[in-house]
Amino acid sequence: MLIIMKHGLYISILLIGLTSCVYQSSNVTHIKGDILLVDSGLDTMQDSTYLSELAPIKANLEAQLGAPIGYAPKALEVYQPECPMLNWASDALLAIARELSPKPVDVAVVNIGGMRCEWAAGDITFRHVFELMPFDNMLVVLTLKGSDLQQLCEIFAYSGGQGIAGMRIKAIGDKVMEQEALVTINGKPLEMDKTYTVATSDYLSQGNDGMLPLKNHIQCWNSEEKIRDLYIEYIKHVKVVEAKVDGRMSIR
Repeated sequence: MLIIMKHGLYISILLIGLTSCVYQSSNVTHIKGDILLVDSGLDTMQDSTYLSELAPIKANLEAQLGAPIGYAPKALEVYQPECPMLNWASDALLAIARELSPKPVDVAVVNIGGMRCEWAAGDITFRHVFELMPFDNMLVVLTLKGSDLQQLCEIFAYSGGQGIAGMRIKAIGDKVMEQEALVTINGKPLEMDKTYTVATSDYLSQGNDGMLPLKNHIQCWNSEEKIRDLYIEYIKHVKVVEAKVDGRMSIR
């Protein structure tokens, strides 16, 4: 009798274990939630102690961002095919690259998509440069074949114009080497078999923003310096921030 009860107990435990392993499906029957508007109504929820501790840090940062580092006699506007802001940005990048690069630099290229604001006439501050270039892109110098540079110039013409320095492009439609179209590097016609050095950003060197020929570079020297920071130091040095449209990017 005791043995039978033992076996009965084992069977009962086994049945309980088996039934507990059976998958019980479940379905969502309803969802309940609340809408929280992110507006000025949340101001009452601010941590006043935290804000009071943060206030002097914020004031110091605002003072630094608002400190003048240069002066613009005229507004630097952004438009295509050529504009004061693109010309200033590319001219400044070329001058900076020629100072930093271990090898001579022929041209500089910047993209209009990277120019995130315009500068009005007046003081130029740290904030202006951060607003213009909020990215951490680095200055690089690429060695590129003339044939790839030609393709790049045709992309510039097709896209309506980009920022260039040390180079002039006279395009007819999207062609830069046919009929009266011409590309010159430092006053000399572009040669297909020659190599040229191009200062630009590490972002564009990867072929981004449609600049695929830049990916074909033979060599790449990386300054490990952020272009934004280099612009700030450049403006501090030159003091006057100015540029004009001079016909370097002509498309018809």
